[in-house]
Amino acid sequence: MRLQYIAVEGVIGVGKTSLANKLADHFNGKRLLERFEENPFLKDFYNNPRQFAFPTQLFFMLSRYRQQQEIPQRELFHDLLISDYIFAKDRIFASINLEDRELFLYDKVAIFLEQDIPRPDLVIYLQSSTARLMRNIRTRNRDFEKNMTEEYIRALNEAYNQFFINYERAPLLIVNSTEIDFVNSDDDFNDLIDQILKPTSGTQYYSPLK
Repeated sequence: MRLQYIAVEGVIGVGKTSLANKLADHFNGKRLLERFEENPFLKDFYNNPRQFAFPTQLFFMLSRYRQQQEIPQRELFHDLLISDYIFAKDRIFASINLEDRELFLYDKVAIFLEQDIPRPDLVIYLQSSTARLMRNIRTRNRDFEKNMTEEYIRALNEAYNQFFINYERAPLLIVNSTEIDFVNSDDDFNDLIDQILKPTSGTQYYSPLK
């Protein structure tokens, strides 16, 4: 099957947007990138998670849904589409950040919206250690991420791993990216391209030897 739609996923700081941009450049594909900076509640959430969790999550869900509606019908695809998220990832954050009543309401809306979401031909899950993620977050030094704790990233990392262990909605390539640098190393990036172009069904694992 010809790849028409690839989605890159992973925990905050793993490099999913960087990889999505490099893949789009390499394949001359179109980009569909998450617009996290448009969320007016995000900075407040990191300062006060309990108070701002629900509006932050609701804004993200509706924003991602609206963006997903911009994806053309599959028969209209002409170029490879590269995204740096899947819609279903929003549920991972919701499960960590929301209280039970909020999560119940969130799920009611999400289940309804998910019916109209197109599925990728391949999902690439970039897996990494919490320590590496924290280093990446500190290095890029985004203002709204400065209060992000290692405890939160560890919980998110565990939730992501659990989610993708059970993921069956699309072919999945799980990449151990802890020790590779696909942004600055051409060898690492080209090795990853080789893995992406291999036919994938179900779940495949790629753990580079360094």
